[in-house]
Amino acid sequence: MMVRNRHGFSSATDSISDMRQSTITLRRYSASDAAAWDECVSSSRNGTFLHLRSYMDYHANRFPDASLFVLDGDRIIAALPATIRDGGLHSHAGLSYGGLIVGRGFHGSHALPAFAAISEWCAGNRLDRLIYKAIPHIYHRMPAEEDLYALVRLGARLSRRDLSTSLCLSEKYPPAKGRKACITKAGREALTVRETGDYAAFMRIEAEHLREKHGAVPTHSADEIALLAARFPANIRLVGAYDQDRLLGGVIVYLTDCVCHAQYIGATEEGKQRCALDACLQHVMTHLCNEVRWFDFGISTTDAGRVLDEALLLNKESWGGRSVVYDHYEWVF
Repeated sequence: MMVRNRHGFSSATDSISDMRQSTITLRRYSASDAAAWDECVSSSRNGTFLHLRSYMDYHANRFPDASLFVLDGDRIIAALPATIRDGGLHSHAGLSYGGLIVGRGFHGSHALPAFAAISEWCAGNRLDRLIYKAIPHIYHRMPAEEDLYALVRLGARLSRRDLSTSLCLSEKYPPAKGRKACITKAGREALTVRETGDYAAFMRIEAEHLREKHGAVPTHSADEIALLAARFPANIRLVGAYDQDRLLGGVIVYLTDCVCHAQYIGATEEGKQRCALDACLQHVMTHLCNEVRWFDFGISTTDAGRVLDEALLLNKESWGGRSVVYDHYEWVF
C-alpha cells in the first residue's frame, strides 16, 4: 500500500500519475485559433494586452510560438503563451511575463491536472523542463495564483526573482523631500509636457542613456515600439518633455486594466538637469493613471536578479513606491 503525505500525494511523480484520468487536455495553438486565443485573454482573470496575438506575434521570427490551450472537455479554460528554446518550454521567452492565463471557469482544482498535462506534453515533445515567468499579482483583475501552488506542489523551484517598485495609487507613500523638490523645479522650467508619437526621437535618447548607464541596448527598436504603439494606441503611450520643439526626455508606458508600467524612461543630459523626467512622470500619474490601481517602475535588478542596483531602487522608492517581485520558476521533469 502506498503511503500518502498530508497533501494526498506521495511525490510529484505520483501526483501526475493520479491525475491522468482528469478531463483536462491540451491543444497546441495554431494561427486559425487567433480569435479564440484573444477571447480567452480578454475574458481572463490575469491576461494583458501583451498576451494578445497581435503583440505576441510581432517577433515570432525570433520566438517561434509553441503556445497551448488548456481544455476541460471541449471547453477552453486557460492558455499558456510559450516558446521552445534550448530543449525546454518557456512561458514566454519573448515577454516580460508569460504564465498561465486563466478564465473564470478555471478553478483551483484544475491547476494540478493542467500542469501535469503540460509536463506530459513536454515529455512527448522531448522537452526536459518548463521555464515559467509568473504574471505578477498587480496585473491580476481577480486572484489567479493557482499556478504558483501547482508548480511548487509538483516540484518546480523558484529560479529567479527580480525586484520591481510599484506605487499603489490610492494609498501611496508621499514622495520623498528630494523628489518633491525635483517636481517643483520641473514646474519652474517651463517645459511643455505632452503625449507624442515621436518614438524615433525618444528611442535615440533611450539608447544613449542605456549605453552610457548600463552598457546595454533597448529591448525594442524604434521601429518595433512604433509598430506596437500603432497596434495598441490605448495601451502604449509616450509622454515627452519639450523645450519648444526639442525633446529632452520622456516615458513610454504600458497601460493594462490594473497597471501603468514604465517600459522606458530616458532623458538627455540637459533634460536630467531640468528635471524633465519628473515632469513626465508627474503628468503620467496625474493624467494616464485614473483607471488603474498601480504604477510600476519596473525592476532594479540585473544578472538574473542576483544584483540589486540600490541607487536606482531608492530613486524609484522616492516617488512613494515599494517592492513587488517578478518571479521565474524552473520545473525539470
